[in-house]
Amino acid sequence: MLYSSLHFMEPENKTGTTEFLLLGFSEGSELQSLIFGLFLSMYLITVLGNLLLILLIITDFHLHTLMYFFLANLSFVDICITSTTIPKMLVNIQAHSKAITFQTCITQMFFFHIFGALDNFLLVVMAYDRFVAICHPLYYTVIMNPQFCRLLVLVCWVTSFLHSLIESLLVLRLSFGKRVGLRHFLCELSKVIQLACSDTTLNYVVIYLTVILFGGGSLAGILYSYSKIISSIRRISSAQGKRKAFSTCASHLSMVSLFYCSLIGVYLSSADAHSSYSSARASVMYTVVTPMLNPFMYSLRNRHKGGSENSYRKREKKTLIVLWTKECLSFMV
Repeated sequence: MLYSSLHFMEPENKTGTTEFLLLGFSEGSELQSLIFGLFLSMYLITVLGNLLLILLIITDFHLHTLMYFFLANLSFVDICITSTTIPKMLVNIQAHSKAITFQTCITQMFFFHIFGALDNFLLVVMAYDRFVAICHPLYYTVIMNPQFCRLLVLVCWVTSFLHSLIESLLVLRLSFGKRVGLRHFLCELSKVIQLACSDTTLNYVVIYLTVILFGGGSLAGILYSYSKIISSIRRISSAQGKRKAFSTCASHLSMVSLFYCSLIGVYLSSADAHSSYSSARASVMYTVVTPMLNPFMYSLRNRHKGGSENSYRKREKKTLIVLWTKECLSFMV
């Protein structure tokens, strides 16, 4: 009997003994070893890559800037968001079990939504930072002072915590069957609510409001910032100046594109009636792939930046040597 039909067969549960069955990407077991190896590798790369990026930012004095302060927070959040989901999936595969208790599911959902919302808010803050740096460079140190930036990050944390707390408390009031099959590799909020036996109207109202306010508002803010950035870059006369201005936000723009395109893919795949596991597969992009690529994109930019600075220093040294040689020759003559 298929796990996915369990929630239709078990009676309504009022005792709090609900057990969810995370069905993952398919109900078959022939690909479990491949899935385990793939996700273990991606998880290790994500954790090690983001940890190295954080250590680099801490130890390199040249990276003690506000942009890299936000990036360090983003890397920490990326480690946390993958650590709330992937280890449990790997343990279940190794134990040949799909079960997760209701309490564990709610806990996972709570932390996953905290770090997911933080990812979203930090991308907005980083877009605003680039907007001020490029469009108002003379006022950058005044507007983006360290105290204000710490306050921005604190507001992001508090807002994410309250948002996740409200969503989780609303799920606690719902009733579920004793054993519920969930076609996902994590306790995703909308998928869990779909399996409830009680009225979920309030839950969906809150979800739609938060999507419009946080998701739509954040995306609108990022698009507005980059429209102003592009307009400012176009007014720069020199091609070198344009390249330099664009390079300061290219990595962030890539991360924004990956993050929001994958989220849109998740919502579109949720409406796909022909593939019940398409949402789980699409969720891999913003839960695993995007956090894994984050340190590579920013370290690549820093490598190019360091390379250009080194080449500039070499040219400067050569110029000094030539001038010194000319002075010596003129003195000898």
